[in-house]
Amino acid sequence: MDSANASSSGPEAVQPAVAGLSERDGAILGFERHWWKYAGAKEQAIRDQFQMSATRYYQVLNALIDRPEALAHDPLLVKRLRRLRAARQRARSARRLGIEV
Repeated sequence: MDSANASSSGPEAVQPAVAGLSERDGAILGFERHWWKYAGAKEQAIRDQFQMSATRYYQVLNALIDRPEALAHDPLLVKRLRRLRAARQRARSARRLGIEV
């Protein structure tokens, strides 16, 4: 393991600030990276931490992962979230068309 990977290998590794990414956006990406560490349901943790409904959180998250600043901030997380979103969209389309996926 090289020194660059060793310094950011911990679960609480802080990503450097990226121009164009607000503090809230960075907090949302950080939460999405480590949400399973929070006690209780994810929706309750979203309400407690961001004071917004789960629906609004996912709207903000979906807009955020389309931004190049978010990709620069945490490429692995953003690419994983984009893949999951695309898979859900394909599954919804297949169900509408009656295709077995």
